[in-house]
Amino acid sequence: MSYAGLIEATGRVNDFLNAGSVLSWDARTMMPKAGAETRAKQLATLAVAARNLLCSDEMKRLLEGAETEVAGKPDSSADVRIVAQVREAIEYHERIPTEMLHRKTELGAAAHEVWAEAREKADFSIFAPALTTMVNINREMAQAIGFEDHPYDALMYRFEPGTTTAGLSTLFARLRDGIIPLVRAIADAEKPRSDFLFRDYPVDAQMQFALQMAKRIGYDTDRGRLDTTVHPFEVSFTRNDVRITTRVATDYMPMSLFGALHEAGHAMYEQGVDPAYTRTPLATDLISLYAVGGVSFGAHESQSRLWENHVGRSRAFWSNHMGDIKAAYPGLLDDVTDEEFYRAVNRSEPSFIRVEADELTYDFHIMLRAELEAKMVDGSLEVAELPEAWNAAMKNYLGVDVPNDAQGVLQDVHWSSGQIGTFCNYTIGNIMAAQLFDTATSENLGIQTALDGANYAPLRDWLTDSVAQHGRRYTRDELLVNATGRALDPEPYIAHLTTKFTDIYDLS
Repeated sequence: MSYAGLIEATGRVNDFLNAGSVLSWDARTMMPKAGAETRAKQLATLAVAARNLLCSDEMKRLLEGAETEVAGKPDSSADVRIVAQVREAIEYHERIPTEMLHRKTELGAAAHEVWAEAREKADFSIFAPALTTMVNINREMAQAIGFEDHPYDALMYRFEPGTTTAGLSTLFARLRDGIIPLVRAIADAEKPRSDFLFRDYPVDAQMQFALQMAKRIGYDTDRGRLDTTVHPFEVSFTRNDVRITTRVATDYMPMSLFGALHEAGHAMYEQGVDPAYTRTPLATDLISLYAVGGVSFGAHESQSRLWENHVGRSRAFWSNHMGDIKAAYPGLLDDVTDEEFYRAVNRSEPSFIRVEADELTYDFHIMLRAELEAKMVDGSLEVAELPEAWNAAMKNYLGVDVPNDAQGVLQDVHWSSGQIGTFCNYTIGNIMAAQLFDTATSENLGIQTALDGANYAPLRDWLTDSVAQHGRRYTRDELLVNATGRALDPEPYIAHLTTKFTDIYDLS
């Protein structure tokens, strides 16, 4: 009965983490500003309680018994993977002092409000002290976790196991080789019309249409809801309560729409996890202490980027749904064709804001952040130097002059919560999305036919069968090999970008 006891005990860890997720969701959507200080302490208490339960003598006793019970079973079986993941998580967390986890969690919750104020006032100096402390804590964590070549490797392990600073450098170089020629060619090409995206779109209408399209691709609102926030996110409190947010600008409608499609992709991953894995380690990231079913943050991002870009920004999608968007905004798009809309939402031009970046230049935002993070962690870049380094990198990668801190170094929420080491997940997600979509549509011709007819169920079913249902049972590359026949491969992504933007800008 040790294995059954282990499942119940880790279920209680999951309960603590989900309770923390509820408080985090509330803090970022509903909570008044004055609640930040006590909310930080509440979240820290829950994180430490989850960690202490995971590393308790009872858990270790149950684990030892469970290891005996599952001995001899296939390595890929769910129960063997669960036992191995619990062992790995205990050994990982015992290297990190409890007080360090408490400091990091409490600061991460409190720093969100500091970041929000700094962003609102476009003043990095307001946030700099909190970020300095957060970077120092992450340096301590890297040393406690251990690493071979670079301290940043230890931090990325929490989010994307197996990824290294050296490996990222090679991957980024390959992407630059494939993308930069396209960016340069487009700079001299005629720009698609896009004036209609910047008209006055009512907030309520935007939220209604964003939710309509999220539901259309498969987001189950019987098990979720859509709200607004400063920085869009998805959070799950088990597969039966998966919530998404987006943000709205009255003078730029695509922000709310594609934010919702993106977060719906995340949500459908969680909603698709095998129900049998609920409250188990296969729906709980015991390393990062998040109640999520995705095997890595990059795998999670693959689902959001796939639905946002390969589906939501496709020509077929707008051929099918131009009538819907015109109905949502009466009179505002009467002078726009579906082809014009498709080209407009795929136009490529350097921008300041990552979450609003076009598909072609997006990865330069990720390269910039990952490279700056690594330098902060190894001490070669001080936090006080970050705005200047950020602005210089934006000029180098995208040729833009950052006008202020809000549109520059303060635009992302991640650093306020202590998530240093996670930006690489976005580019890895882009690569995985293209690899999965290429396999799904090339090996199952009916999927593309269905998409052309606005039927998203076949693709959703394929992704559920190939990715979502497995939760955390397989590693990222095992998942990719099982689904596509190969590990992480940037070539389908580069081919996708080349084909798409050569067509849109008539480069051939």
